[in-house]
Order: sequence, then structure tokens, then C-alpha cells
Amino acid sequence: MQIVIDRQSKVPLYRQIVDRVRELILSGALPEGFRLPPERRLAEALGINRSTVLTAYRELKGQGLVDSHVGRGTSVRAPAAPAASDGGTTGLPWRQLFCERALRVQEPVVRDLLELTERRDVISLAVGLPAPELLPLELLREIFVRLVEDVGPPMLLHCPTEGHTPLRETLSRWLATRGMRCSPAEVLVLSGSQQGLDLVVRALVDPGDVVVVEEPTYVGMLPVLRGAQARVVGVPVDEDGMRTDLLATVLEHQRPKLIYTLPTFQNPSGAEMALRRRRELLELAARHRVPVLEDDPYSELRYDGSPVPSLKALDRNGQVIYLSTVSKLLFPGLRLGLLVAPRPVVRQLALLKQGSDLHASSVGQLLLDRFLSDGHYEPYLRRLRVAYSQRRDAMDAALEAGKAMGVRWKRPRGGFYYWCRLPDGVERSRLLAAASDVGVAFLPGEACFFEPPEQAYLRLNFSYPSPTQIRDGVGRLLEAVRRSIRVEHRPPAEAVGMPPVV
Repeated sequence: MQIVIDRQSKVPLYRQIVDRVRELILSGALPEGFRLPPERRLAEALGINRSTVLTAYRELKGQGLVDSHVGRGTSVRAPAAPAASDGGTTGLPWRQLFCERALRVQEPVVRDLLELTERRDVISLAVGLPAPELLPLELLREIFVRLVEDVGPPMLLHCPTEGHTPLRETLSRWLATRGMRCSPAEVLVLSGSQQGLDLVVRALVDPGDVVVVEEPTYVGMLPVLRGAQARVVGVPVDEDGMRTDLLATVLEHQRPKLIYTLPTFQNPSGAEMALRRRRELLELAARHRVPVLEDDPYSELRYDGSPVPSLKALDRNGQVIYLSTVSKLLFPGLRLGLLVAPRPVVRQLALLKQGSDLHASSVGQLLLDRFLSDGHYEPYLRRLRVAYSQRRDAMDAALEAGKAMGVRWKRPRGGFYYWCRLPDGVERSRLLAAASDVGVAFLPGEACFFEPPEQAYLRLNFSYPSPTQIRDGVGRLLEAVRRSIRVEHRPPAEAVGMPPVV
């Protein structure tokens, strides 16, 4: 398998590997079952970082061109058999017809995590969902019945692309209570906040443009940026959020089209950006004339400490696009989000939105408007905070048993997640296999990095599982961690202090 790397090319190294291997597979030069070189050996042969090869292999797997198995390495996948049509002829070679943008999307991490919610044999600490048993189902039913009586058939008809006008007015008033002064015309109702990420990137980012993200960052943003062919520059996050000192250096040497940040209870790290850094970020963005996309799904779920103003509330230059969702609090299946931006931005994003879904669910918007305007939101939110803070504490207590092995974490003040650093010597492939064996799911930390990190991390969710499932699931996970540590790094069994998993 001959691969030539052009270090002078603007095409990223991992992309050069992907393109060459894909060409060899589709031409038949690499037959089904051909085993690709191990990542470390190919990296040494090409004189590049192993993480670059790992990224390339993952993209090839996401394109359906290769398979990887623990203990067997990475091998060329059998091409899909052509389907016969009614006329007896073979079907189209669909994978070969997909455009480059479609094939650039990597492994469907979010889809796979959502599928785990239907598995009863697995305790999922992976998905970022609210607890289903806490959702106000009876209240939702009552509101729906009243809407049918009050509104009638029009509730099932279309509404403006920008959103149901009374809901935009309600959201404008609600945002004002959080320090964000905006008119209804500056509010765009979305089919979930994920749509907002896609719309903003489509509107602002051309192939080759630089986008600054936190490192680690939200797993759902990375495929959007890969599909846009963006050049992603990561800025590390510590316990006070994005490192604005390093951001300043990046902005001196790059000309980014966008800065993407989750300043409050960041996903996945749980970090909260300090007020000083929020002001520094806005000052830097204003100086370099870079728009900021503030993703804020979790700020309402605070369990400790005092609220910190959002970037949008601090913005005096109209440079922040604010994105939030009701999926983390209410009715995730209705897929509703909101975006706040200057009117020219909202108008342009609405035009883009028309090309995909015309408007968000009319019924869902009416339900949300009634829920907010009738005063149900704050009492429900108070109940959620109590319940989720108890689940957070249950996870904190369960993780204590991992300290002896070297598992490290910081207790989050809000949000949904624990971000755990795993001990040295953990073999990531063995960890995934061991977790599958004991029936627990988590989000591997490398899914939250554009380039795989050297250190092993994982993200654990505490909002979706019950307290009992949290204790059992963390126990299973720590057993999987123990099994995956290489022998020379493994602490004595009596130091771990864990019961066997049966």
C-alpha cells in the first residue's frame, strides 16, 4: 500500500491518507479483507503523528470503507452488494455517488449513543438526555387538551419560518429576565439547537476557513465542521473555561471566521468560564472582528454557586450569536431550540432553514409557549435542580472508588456531565470491549477532540440514569477500567477496593 504525503499541500495530512486509501479501495487495488498497517507502524513509515493516522482510519470507517476490530486491526470492508430492482437490473453504487461533503462526516457517535437508550441490558452513562420519569407528562397532556379547545385545527397548520410569533414574543421576555435584551425579530425558533450549529456554519464558513473551538468540545459540532471543510483550531479548557491567553495567541496568527464556545457548564468538561475570561473573550473577538457562537444548553441547571452573565448578556457590539435549547429541560422529542442574533443574521439563517424544514413543529411551539406563559417553567426547573443535584452527588460518591486506580475528575457546579481523566496505562480499545462485556456505556473522550488526545478521557452523564443505575453503572465502568489497564501500570487488587461485577 503506497501512500505519499505532500507536506506542502494545504490538504490536511489525515485527509491525504483518507483520499489515497479510498482511491485504492474503490479501484480494487486493496481487496476486501486486506489488513491496513497498524496505526503506529504507518505513522512511523510516513514520519507523522500516530493520532493523524488514527483520525484517518476513523474517517475511513465512517465512510464504510474499512472495519476495525479489537485484536484484529483495521481491514478493507466488503463493498455493499448492489440491490436488484423490479426490472431485474442491478441498483446504483450509492456509496460511490455520495458527494465528498456527505462522506466527510465521521462515525455517527450521537446516533449510536441515542440507540443505546433502547437497550435494557446496558446502563447508559453516555447520552445527554433529561430523566424521562421527571418530564411533566401529565401537565403536557393538560396543556395539549386546552390548546385543542382554544386553537382548534389551526394548531396543526404551518407557521412562519422564524417561529410562531407569540412564542418569539414570550422567548424575548424570558431572555430579558436573564439579561439578554432582544426583540422578537431577533429570535429564531429552531428544530433543536443542533440545527442552529448547522445553519450558522453554513452561513459563515467556507471550505478552508478557520474555526476556533474549545478543546475538548461538544461532540455534535465536530461533524458539522468536518462537513464544511473547516480548519479547526482548538483552544484548551481548564476549570475556568477557555484559555483566553491562548486564544489571544491564536487570533494574532489566524483569521478565524467563527469562535465557538460553551461557556457555562461546558460539554463535555463541565467547566464554567470565569466572568473575567468572558469579558476578555468578547474584547478579543471585537478587536479581531470575529463573531462568537455561544452554545448555552445548561446554564439553567446550576446546583452550586452564583449565576454568571451569558456572553450575549455582556455583548455590547452585536457580535454574539446565542444558541440554546429546551431539549435538556423539557420535551426533547419535540426538538425545539432557539437562536438570538442581530436581525440580518436571523433573516439569512431563516432563508437557509427554509431549505431544510420550513419551520419547527407548530404543535411543539404552541405547547412551549403555553408552558412558559402560564408560569409552569420556574416550578418545574426548581424540581429538576433538586433531582439532578442528587444524581450528581450519587455519581461523585460512586467515582470515589476509582481514585485508587488514578481516575481523576472535578465535581461540576451544574449541567449534565462528569469529565474523567483515566489513569496512565489504559488501553482504550480494551476499555471499550470491557465496558461492553459488563454492560455499561460511556462517551469516549477522544470523540470530543478534532485530533485524538494523548491522554485518555471519558464523559459520564448523570441526568438520564436513576441514582441506582448511576451507582451500578459507575461500578461496572470502574471494573472495565481496571481490566483495561496494562499490567505494568495496574495497582494491587486490594488497593482498588471494588467488588466483583456479576
